[in-house]
Amino acid sequence: MDNRANTNSHSSAQPRFHQRAGEIQFYGTVNHALPLELEEPVRLEMTEQLNQLLADTITLRDLYKKSHWQVAGPTFYQLHLLFDKHYSEQSELVDSIAERIQALGGLSLAMAADVAETTRIERPPRGREEVPVQLSRLVDAHQIIIRQVRILARRAAQLGDDGTNDLVVSEVLRTNELQTWFLSEHLVNVPLVKAEEPAVGTGAA
Repeated sequence: MDNRANTNSHSSAQPRFHQRAGEIQFYGTVNHALPLELEEPVRLEMTEQLNQLLADTITLRDLYKKSHWQVAGPTFYQLHLLFDKHYSEQSELVDSIAERIQALGGLSLAMAADVAETTRIERPPRGREEVPVQLSRLVDAHQIIIRQVRILARRAAQLGDDGTNDLVVSEVLRTNELQTWFLSEHLVNVPLVKAEEPAVGTGAA
């Protein structure tokens, strides 16, 4: 018996290359109204703000990787490891934020060109910078995100979007605050080997 007779005439083992078609959802919209008890205007506003946060978080993540590759000097080993650790933590936040956008029915930013057009974090030069400058850039980027997250958290709570509020407070805010602390401690100007003795007559009153 010829088994080919039972084969669906539309099936083929040949790959179909170079396929193109229209978008199934446009960016800036929310789709599939899931039973989330959140009205469309709320989901639209939240996904827009979350995409801004996503663009900035992706940029910060990549800034950490740049710093990880290009760091130099006596603190190379410590900062090389620290920057990569923070990079991994920011990568996890990128996924969490993007998945929240999709869960709300929106579309998350994904491509580097779109992220570059959206982020509010200053673009660094391609070349290598000194460690204090690298650290300062990272702290400044964290500050932008922390400020944005506090505003977003309050707005999400006001609109009843508890899921977004929980994400940005429990994960994004706390991670960025902790990383800012770690970076800031590297910018304290203290002696590395010999402590500076106080001058005579300058003791506490």
